[in-house]
Amino acid sequence: MQQYKILAINPGSTSTKMAVYMNEQIEFEQVIRHSTDELKPFVKIYDQYDYRRQLVEKALAAHDIKISDLTAVVGRGGPLKPMDSGTYTVNETMAEDLKVGVQTEHASNLGGLLARGIASQAGIPAFIVDPVSVDEFEPLARITGLPEMSRRSLFHALNLKAVAHRVAKDLGKDYNSLTLVLVHLGGGISVGVQRDGRMIDVTNPNDAGPFSPERAGGLPSHELVKMCFSGKYTFDDIKKKLVGEAGLVAHLGTNDGREIENRIAGGDAKATLIYEAMAYQIAKEIGAMATVVHGDVDAVVLTGGLAHSKLLTKMICDRVKFISQVLIYPGEDELEALVEGTLRILRGEEQPKIYE
Repeated sequence: MQQYKILAINPGSTSTKMAVYMNEQIEFEQVIRHSTDELKPFVKIYDQYDYRRQLVEKALAAHDIKISDLTAVVGRGGPLKPMDSGTYTVNETMAEDLKVGVQTEHASNLGGLLARGIASQAGIPAFIVDPVSVDEFEPLARITGLPEMSRRSLFHALNLKAVAHRVAKDLGKDYNSLTLVLVHLGGGISVGVQRDGRMIDVTNPNDAGPFSPERAGGLPSHELVKMCFSGKYTFDDIKKKLVGEAGLVAHLGTNDGREIENRIAGGDAKATLIYEAMAYQIAKEIGAMATVVHGDVDAVVLTGGLAHSKLLTKMICDRVKFISQVLIYPGEDELEALVEGTLRILRGEEQPKIYE
């Protein structure tokens, strides 16, 4: 078997996760932490590029890994323009959009830039895989009740697409032949339906769908408008209430499912009610996505950090098992998902896509 040595880089707001793989086997993994003081001098996300690149290269040197020994470098994809799923070569057009933050300023914009900068030293390819802006909606999925607004595809694409590939492999089926309802259970919750390898509808966890550990999900629109015009809140206040300070955090003061389940085990009635309400809303959204494909679903798939919870997954399974078999793939390993997407290109299983 041919050996491919791949560096994967996942920049977050206060850390840079990195790992080197030899094919599917991890050789080393490291999380580089960035304190508030260290990041304070940088006004824009792109200003952090040289700082983070030097730290990644220093970590490689500390593990006696030469850039010239790598086969490819892959970074987490930032919120780019709407695009098909897949593994993309980091070209000049993409690099420019990542620099300016074409959709928004986010630390993940640095992923493709770091991959390209390091890969260029050895003349090897740089990739990103399934960024959050993957958009494979069919026209019906975009329409809302107001012509001024349309639904946008923004979701946990990297994890859901990686898990869909694993499901296909485990079932011995062609990835493009399966129809799956996929659920990412994390700080935000994405619920989508994938048919013929394309995510034809999905909830943007910042805008709609079930509430989650930190996000409000769909809300009564009239009540939300009243809150916005009450004079009590600024625009930034409302944004925080919807994303970051909502969901389990707002109801129970924590986003930690383990803590909540300990409260439930101790007889906390409110914790029981809120946790089950979250499961209820997740199940309801799964049911809605099943209707998109007329109920013809090969599997409902639960993944993400909260998929480790037997209590939560049972609550969901009990309501949706009539639709199809329910498969559980706990956790979310973004570095592994990046490497898997890169290996599909290096092995000729897929062709790299071009960002235009």
